[in-house]
Amino acid sequence: MLILGLQKTTLLDYPGKIATTIFTGGCNFKCPYCHNRDLVMPPADALQVSEDEIFEHLLAKKKILDGVCITGGEPTLHKDLPEFIKKVKELGLLVKLDTNGTNPDMVSYLIDNSLVDYVAMDIKNSKEKYNEIASMPNFDIRPIDETVSILKQGKIDYEFRTTIASETHTIEDMRAIGEWLSTARLYYLQCYKESPQVINPIFSPQSKETLLEFVEVLKPFIQNIYLRGVD
Repeated sequence: MLILGLQKTTLLDYPGKIATTIFTGGCNFKCPYCHNRDLVMPPADALQVSEDEIFEHLLAKKKILDGVCITGGEPTLHKDLPEFIKKVKELGLLVKLDTNGTNPDMVSYLIDNSLVDYVAMDIKNSKEKYNEIASMPNFDIRPIDETVSILKQGKIDYEFRTTIASETHTIEDMRAIGEWLSTARLYYLQCYKESPQVINPIFSPQSKETLLEFVEVLKPFIQNIYLRGVD
């Protein structure tokens, strides 16, 4: 598995837990607002983090850690992800997976084999406008829709989340997303923030007032909606 980053301790990436975050390289999306450019499109000289280094850290700190967050890039692109997670679970640690939802078979396998405890899935936009953000060749919404359905079965804890920029989402989009995700357990709206690592800096942050309007539009469909990264 291509691992390009290691954050040894975080209180933010795994809700309510003390965790280590592992960053995998490579992604099949090229979202303009993504702030992990060097993970999505790794440079030729990118420094990899070895599994030995990761497990040496986890062994040393497992008494204070609750779990591991695996993010990217897109972790489910790596076929050896389950084997890596099995080693983490053998240490008695929880595992949170961040995913764009394009590999429902992998997500289903991880859930059915008790290899993940929490999944955070990005929802880019309404189905009709999805690829305006994902920028994916030969885009097909069906795998993403399937992953949404898998998570909504509620076998494990999960959240959906959407990064909102002022140029990308409308009230109508949010209503369509609400209908799509209806009855989901948890949904976060995240405010886009500018960063030197953004893939394509063409967007700008949305106002808090508009985000609160979006929350009101979503309330008839989803009970638990929160803002994240909003001052």
